[in-house]
Amino acid sequence: MAEKTPTGSTVTVEQIGSPSRRPNDQRQTLVGLGLNKMHRLRTLEDTPSVRGMIAKVSHLVRVVDGQ
Repeated sequence: MAEKTPTGSTVTVEQIGSPSRRPNDQRQTLVGLGLNKMHRLRTLEDTPSVRGMIAKVSHLVRVVDGQ
């Protein structure tokens, strides 16, 4: 699923939890990751900032593939 980008590796995440009844900063983190609906997948560049965002909402997302 994950493809190599010219700048490095990628990570694919899937939203598995609902942002309802969650703090606004967690909702905004999901939007920043490009996730806003359940079971939506996004392939993102594997950077420290993206990894930090994933860690912040780790209870709402699942890493499907990380190369």
